[in-house]
Amino acid sequence: MITPQLSHLGYELVRVAVLGRERPTIQVMADRADGSQISVADCERITHAVGAVLDVEDPLPGMWTLEVSSAGIDRPLTRVKDWVRFAGHQARVEMLMPHEGRRRFTGIVLGADEAHARLRLDDGTDVALPMGDVRRAKLLLTDALIAATTPARTDADDPTRPDAAGPLAH
Repeated sequence: MITPQLSHLGYELVRVAVLGRERPTIQVMADRADGSQISVADCERITHAVGAVLDVEDPLPGMWTLEVSSAGIDRPLTRVKDWVRFAGHQARVEMLMPHEGRRRFTGIVLGADEAHARLRLDDGTDVALPMGDVRRAKLLLTDALIAATTPARTDADDPTRPDAAGPLAH
């Protein structure tokens, strides 16, 4: 019910989580469809749109709180496209059921398809984890990830340049 509204506005749903019982919090995590960084103004637009849908559909009884955010740098890997986009970066994965005798894996993301997410473990072995059994997967915050997700800066954006216009320049 949320995805069509987000798509119409130019966003993609990354994850929805409902936390708490007495007054649950509905957490909505989104990306911009064009791949650019999400802003506070984007979160505000999403909040209004999703809030209206939830008010009409009323999926939870009683009072609830809506929380909207970007996926962030150390984001969850919830979709095949996330696994493909962040290939080469480190991630931690927790499985619903043991796979090859383990429930937790840490390694370099190698990509994914509809059936399997692939990691290269620290010992150099590759593992294909069934997508349907992934409980939680999240990128690990590293210098390489920060560098890869930081928007490119041009010389004109550098406030230390002598010819750069500051906020009070006339």
